[in-house]
Amino acid sequence: MASIYDYDVLVIGGGHAGVEAACAAARLGARTALLTANCDTVGQMSCNPAIGGVGKAQLVREVDALGGVMARAIDATGIQFRVLNRSKGPAMHGPRAQADKRLYQMEVKRIVEQTPNLDLRQETVEDLVVEPLGGDGVAGPAWRITGVRVRGDAEYRAAAVVLTTGTFLQAVMHTGEARTTGGRAGEGTTSGISAALGRLGLVIDRFKTGTPCRLSATGIDFASLDEQPGDAEPQPFSFLTDRIEQEQMVCWITRTTPEIHDLIRANLHRAPMFTGQIESRGPRYCPSIEDKVVRFADKESHQLFLEPEGRRTREIYVNGISTSLPRDVQDRIVRMVPGLERAVIMRYGYAVEYDFCPPDQLLPTLASKRAQGLFFAGQINGTTGYEEAAAQGLVAGANAALAAAGRDVLVLEREDSYIGVLIDDLVTRGVDEPYRMFTSRAEHRLALRHDNADRRLTPLAARHGLAEPDRVERLAAKTAEIEATLPALSGQRVQGTSIADLLKRPDFTWADAVVAAPALAVVSRNAAVQIENDIRYAGYVALDRERIERQRKSAQRSIPDGFDYDSVRHLRAEAREQLARIRPRTVGQAGRVSGITPADLALVLVHLEGRP
Repeated sequence: MASIYDYDVLVIGGGHAGVEAACAAARLGARTALLTANCDTVGQMSCNPAIGGVGKAQLVREVDALGGVMARAIDATGIQFRVLNRSKGPAMHGPRAQADKRLYQMEVKRIVEQTPNLDLRQETVEDLVVEPLGGDGVAGPAWRITGVRVRGDAEYRAAAVVLTTGTFLQAVMHTGEARTTGGRAGEGTTSGISAALGRLGLVIDRFKTGTPCRLSATGIDFASLDEQPGDAEPQPFSFLTDRIEQEQMVCWITRTTPEIHDLIRANLHRAPMFTGQIESRGPRYCPSIEDKVVRFADKESHQLFLEPEGRRTREIYVNGISTSLPRDVQDRIVRMVPGLERAVIMRYGYAVEYDFCPPDQLLPTLASKRAQGLFFAGQINGTTGYEEAAAQGLVAGANAALAAAGRDVLVLEREDSYIGVLIDDLVTRGVDEPYRMFTSRAEHRLALRHDNADRRLTPLAARHGLAEPDRVERLAAKTAEIEATLPALSGQRVQGTSIADLLKRPDFTWADAVVAAPALAVVSRNAAVQIENDIRYAGYVALDRERIERQRKSAQRSIPDGFDYDSVRHLRAEAREQLARIRPRTVGQAGRVSGITPADLALVLVHLEGRP
């Protein structure tokens, strides 16, 4: 007789999306099981051992503001912290931290194991358990998820299931002509879930990603390389971290050469991306070295960053040389790089192809349109990056728990957060390549800064039960400190001009304000950063808010579930098909659907208003 285990929420996959999903569901009181093929790889960094960067840092801090795990883990285990884009305004800044890869994974596993209501279990999921509902997947779901079956003749039951399977669905790894099944070096793949999704009528497609080789530090001539140190004052990611205590490590920079490019071009006939061996699309903004050599043929070199994988290992990650070229070509490339002439490869680079489900089949809660109680997060939605995965995981896990309990769901809007931008882009526009977050994707980015993520999102997290008391208390204290400081800035004058007005100038900083008014020295760094940025951006943000409000009036008009687009006179066939497939919730979302014109939108509005 099969063993049966009962939970409220099941999360399938222990990567960055799965961890955030499971912890979010558990924080909301749901009895949650995190099922993963290997408990020792929970939270593992499959590729670059780093968190954050331009656009991505905003996601990390928003995940943290909502009570998530990632920021606390990197603060505890980071080995180098740097703020990218410092030459630009604060809205464009991108904090980034290099991790001790093994310590990061262990810290995440520790957090998971100590989270109340959460069981970490080593299981391989082979099938989904569903029951029919009678819907068509358009006007309503056709199926209801009731659990999963795992290898070993056992079944887990739950009202909600979150799929965070990463690159492991029917995965194939490529190194030159060699092919190996598996979603990550040294690990396997699974086909049961893909087959189950196909039976539910979901569309499945293929994407490709890749990773560079790793080197032993023993053979590297570091003296000939350019050092890249961390910031003198490391900036934490989590709003719960007061300061970074651990010593920082150095990274290094070198470059490819024209001779290396010639070698790569001479071996393109052995590169899976160019021979047709790999047919799926990869991330355009993180191309392989062979792709860069072809696409940017005019460039004589590309930067390579040598990044330690930890304090107690000699393994070096070579950022910028992702490749699926054969092993012998990788050996020759590495030894032609200045400073790496005697370097030895510890792990070869490879590409991996895997199944994903195009995300326009999802609701803004990340729930499936076809199967009630089934949620998706991470690379199964066609995204790339730890940060994008974590953001989706938190939202999917929270909504799985909220839905299982019959509570109001969590939906983040574009004007509220980068997470809202990410999810709206996915479910409204879909993807034609692995999706990566950039600041340019957020039209309200001046207001959506990484420094104010707690003020934007922690109150929402508290209302839903996602934020712990300490986080709420810290935000209240910071808010009170900001409010108490503002009158002093308006009242204190320097040569007739208030400090508040002086801070609007790009050449006047908080340090200058403290010189002018020494009493401001007692203001905490976090409050000071908020005050300075709020004042500097106040005019732009006010104009943006006015524009948002004007757009909101028409954009927030609801479109009823099951709205019949075939009944809209003169609506183009393509628009009917796209809108019927995406099922936008509002007129604003309908306007962001790929291929929808203002004329299409006007016809829909006329029909909604009941005019002939």
